[in-house]
Amino acid sequence: MELALFNLLLPDHAADAFSPPRLPEPGLWDLLLERLLGGLSRWDAEHFLFIAERGYLYEHNCAFLPLYPLSLRAVAEGTLWPLQPLLRLRSRLLLSAVLLNSLFSILAAAALYKLGCVVLQRRGVAFLAALLFPVSPANVFMAAAYSESMFAFLAFTAMWQLEKGQSWLGGLLFSLASGVRANGLVNAGFVLYARGKCFALQLQVGSGSLRKLPPLWKQLLSMTSSAVLMCAGIFLPFALFQYYAYVRFCGPGTGLEQTVPRPLLQLALDKGYRLAARNGVKPPWCSWRFPVVYSYIQDAYWNVGFLRYFELRQTPNFLLALPVTLLGSWAAWTYLIANPRHCLTLGLERRKSEEEGKPRAGFCCPAVFVYVVHATVSLAVGFFCMHVQVLTRFLGSCSPILYWFSAHLLQEYEPLLWSEGTDNQTAAPRSEKSLVDKSPGSCRKGTSENPLVRLLMNFRLITPLSKCILGFFLSYWLLGLILHCNFLPWT
Repeated sequence: MELALFNLLLPDHAADAFSPPRLPEPGLWDLLLERLLGGLSRWDAEHFLFIAERGYLYEHNCAFLPLYPLSLRAVAEGTLWPLQPLLRLRSRLLLSAVLLNSLFSILAAAALYKLGCVVLQRRGVAFLAALLFPVSPANVFMAAAYSESMFAFLAFTAMWQLEKGQSWLGGLLFSLASGVRANGLVNAGFVLYARGKCFALQLQVGSGSLRKLPPLWKQLLSMTSSAVLMCAGIFLPFALFQYYAYVRFCGPGTGLEQTVPRPLLQLALDKGYRLAARNGVKPPWCSWRFPVVYSYIQDAYWNVGFLRYFELRQTPNFLLALPVTLLGSWAAWTYLIANPRHCLTLGLERRKSEEEGKPRAGFCCPAVFVYVVHATVSLAVGFFCMHVQVLTRFLGSCSPILYWFSAHLLQEYEPLLWSEGTDNQTAAPRSEKSLVDKSPGSCRKGTSENPLVRLLMNFRLITPLSKCILGFFLSYWLLGLILHCNFLPWT
């Protein structure tokens, strides 16, 4: 409803973005759907919808991996097939995107909660983090025809399964995630770390237990082989897609021009878009030793590279990314200060508390280490090598740290959340009588009251820090709907 209202009140900005002609001409129901949901088809969403409808016609379309467009096409041709007499294919694809992203966002929030319970061992922080996800600063990209919601669901679920010990299921989900977004390849680090940590801890067990284990070389061989296989599975979808792009754009001409509608051919001429193997002229990346079209597109079309975005005219975009940059840096610093030895040993040293069966809980617990490293590396790469304004949605869809740390700060410093029934271990030393420190089993218990609603209803009474955190989430949520959906620059 808000989306349609903003589209009615604000005219669309004439942006220099990918905007293919609508073929065939839209009907009455198509126009109505476009009026209601057209704001969710802006910017990169045009690429996803175009790929789902036409395939990888233009070279720069190959920057968008295929699993999400294929899912849109499957729903449009399957579940929404009865609407075919009323809606053309593109309209059904847009409707499919809205339905799928709503489902994936709900599932991603549930997976984030389950993951938080396992890792943080605190239901309060996990529950509040999951409540923050639907009002994420990147929310508009979770709702629009972007792949963020699908990626967040697959990534968070894979992390949860990996924490539960379901390594192969986690690896499979990570593999699917790498078919959605290219940064899914980085998730191989979770698999490598889990295997390496397990092996390192086994080496540190007592001599009595060591005799019950297989020989060292067998452990190393088992760990290495399983890690290599799972990492290969994670890289496979991306590699297969690069091979597909090579065959399509670097192979011999196939007379594709005769099958492409004239308006799309004219668009390619007007904008300089490269068609597949047109006139036998091959793109320069075809002659690379490792012909990766994704890297070429990022470099040639969007000027993505180390420090390339550091220009004075990009200052507004750096300011736009400042809140998430500060929050991510603060999270890394907080964890480092709380666990200096654990960070220096890369979390591979067996702790006494683990041997006693009483692991620490909360955001600063040892299990959060690998997630902090992943978020920090993603933040650094995004800040120095990418278009910096995408940092908000980049971190919001790939890492739970943004939500965990925000929930941690709210429960640490917000008195309204210190009431009985709220678990808050980190603040216990300051006011133990007002806080309830629950056992790890508390992930299955707790009050049904919504702490986020409580904070919003008492917004004037909460601390300045809480106002800043909630203000960041809610203001970016609202501004995203207003600006992005009217083709105005956003994150």
